[in-house]
Amino acid sequence: MTTVTTPPNVTTDVVCLGESMVTFLPARPGRLADVPSFDRAIGGAESNVACALAAIGHPARWISRVGTDGFGDHLLETVAAHGVDVGHVRRDPRRPTGIYFRTAGERATGAEGEPDGQQLAEVVYYRAGSAASALGPDLADERALWDARVVHVTGITAALSDTCLGLLEKITERRAGRPLVSFDLNYRVGLWKDRAEQAPGILLGLARGCDLVFVGEDEAAAAWDVHGPAAVREALPEPGVLVVKQGGEGATVYERQPDGTDAVTFAPALSVEVAAPVGAGDAFAAGFLSATLRGLPVFDRIRHGHLIAAASLTVPGDLATPPARELADHLVALTPEEWGTLRLGPGWTESGAAEVRVEVPS
Repeated sequence: MTTVTTPPNVTTDVVCLGESMVTFLPARPGRLADVPSFDRAIGGAESNVACALAAIGHPARWISRVGTDGFGDHLLETVAAHGVDVGHVRRDPRRPTGIYFRTAGERATGAEGEPDGQQLAEVVYYRAGSAASALGPDLADERALWDARVVHVTGITAALSDTCLGLLEKITERRAGRPLVSFDLNYRVGLWKDRAEQAPGILLGLARGCDLVFVGEDEAAAAWDVHGPAAVREALPEPGVLVVKQGGEGATVYERQPDGTDAVTFAPALSVEVAAPVGAGDAFAAGFLSATLRGLPVFDRIRHGHLIAAASLTVPGDLATPPARELADHLVALTPEEWGTLRLGPGWTESGAAEVRVEVPS
């Protein structure tokens, strides 16, 4: 089983690096063109993971750049309020903090064969030339970056600029003594429109340099025309742990064994009353990483991922209150029959273990 070692003098469990933005969510359903007002929140794949891990109880650090504007102030204050170390986020007086507007629904991957009735989110970014796009290989806080048991990054950062790509290439370069490097593909077609032909190869190269990789089955189809967990593993043989997320079906994990073979583990997802799907992938990564840091078996890691994702799915924004560790551990230990009858809706993370509805057939 893959374990995370703790090098000497490490002060945090996880460092997450990448852009976070202020996000505006419609105050009522409808097209962006029709919505008269918006509620302000924050959103960013890497800061989402850091906030969730901190809420679960892990020391977490977020590294990025934000403007010296009010939106930058809001981001730092909000992420810090979740218990995340933001002391290494740089302020940029020349570049703004990114913002975006979105509706509920799924973010399109661009994959052919997406369900005709699928509700796709409208997402409009205002992030070109943002402070975070100036991140690069000459990162001033390099010591703070590697001062962790796990470093977590995503493919979104690679799409922001050439310097951001250079930083990701540096982080994912295999070298002795580095922390476990975790990578979430997070393929966003719209971010790669100027380098659409290069994107698949760039993302594949970055993923191959990592120790733990998260890939959505739909993302793999869209980026690499690869279909099914086994085919994804064939395309990505290098990572010690490969997590293939299969939407509402569940997730399959490939874990490299000492003899070079893979142990393959599947765990089904939960039945959830979905408020909004955005942020669920980040939440899953946080749950899986938390269980990895605790040295739990792979099956339990997947279930913890599903539970934190379920917390995110039942709120309209990117960030949700995760279940208390005692409750999460209780649910992870359920039998397959009990797990299959769980029904989770808004507010479930605030319930006691006995109050979460488990319907066991007689």
